[in-house]
Amino acid sequence: MSKIDDIAPTRPSSVEDGAESAKRRQILEGARQVFLAEGFDGASMGAIAKEAGVSKGTLYVYFNSKEALFEALTVEEKQGLAEVLFRLDADDPDVRGVLTRLGTSYLSHMGDPEHISSVRMVIGAAEKFPRIGQVFYEAGPCQGIARIKNYLDRQVEAGRLDIADTSIAAQHLLDLCQSGTMRRLLFSVGTRPNEEEIRKTVENAMRVFFAAYGPKK
Repeated sequence: MSKIDDIAPTRPSSVEDGAESAKRRQILEGARQVFLAEGFDGASMGAIAKEAGVSKGTLYVYFNSKEALFEALTVEEKQGLAEVLFRLDADDPDVRGVLTRLGTSYLSHMGDPEHISSVRMVIGAAEKFPRIGQVFYEAGPCQGIARIKNYLDRQVEAGRLDIADTSIAAQHLLDLCQSGTMRRLLFSVGTRPNEEEIRKTVENAMRVFFAAYGPKK
């Protein structure tokens, strides 16, 4: 069992799966709104119950603490995002095109105000609750890097790339695409990059990545 699997909250056995899933989704959406508005420390189970439209008793049936609720929300959102952002066609011979589309989607997400708020919140809470930082990292960056690594492994096998360590190359790719954008936005410097800025940043990232990892001629 993975570290992520063991944080799942206990669910009420007496509720049918469909209704239970809908109620859980309702609670998670309410929690997301409260966490974004109040931050982790400022959020309370009472406020989350009110926003979700459930009683505190019902809330505690699904999640026994604010930490468990935040962990579940993080895992669900990051895993869903990984499915969308890191869907890579390993059989497409146009590797540069595949990675350019990935870089564009990734950088667009990095600049999303809700994403920036989430990262700030996790950073602020991680010192007091290290597990929150661990869960966020495993469900987000680690998932993305693992998916890119698998894709790069296939491209190396096909002779389209020349990479000694695909795990490091996957991290390099994401770092090149961010190119300081995330750091700048975390400190509220400047505005979210527009389409032209994203295009130029990703083009530069691809140039550097393929200079380092392109097939040997």
